[in-house]
Amino acid sequence: MSEKAKKVEGETVVTAEEKKSTKPTIRWDGSKMKSTYANVCNVSSSREEVTLLFGTNQNWHAGQKELVIELSDRMTLNPYAAKRLALLLTNTMQEYEKRFGELHLDVPEKKTE
Repeated sequence: MSEKAKKVEGETVVTAEEKKSTKPTIRWDGSKMKSTYANVCNVSSSREEVTLLFGTNQNWHAGQKELVIELSDRMTLNPYAAKRLALLLTNTMQEYEKRFGELHLDVPEKKTE
């Protein structure tokens, strides 16, 4: 028992300060989870939600005029969950590049108007 908690008639009383600092335990339940592989991702958004599309590019020959992406999963998030995901991915990729080296992507530059 901490110094801030007091015993009153055999019961432990927790102060308001301790209640604020007590964090809930998170239990990850993977019993209904499915796993899929994606090598392509696209994102769209509206005011209320952010939608991520995942799929697989199964085109193996360079120079094809049309690339067919087989979409397999769509995940829709509210903006707060999307922001948390963005932070988690940023941190994860920074750690990845520290360990394995920087990844270079061929991304076309945005045109300025």
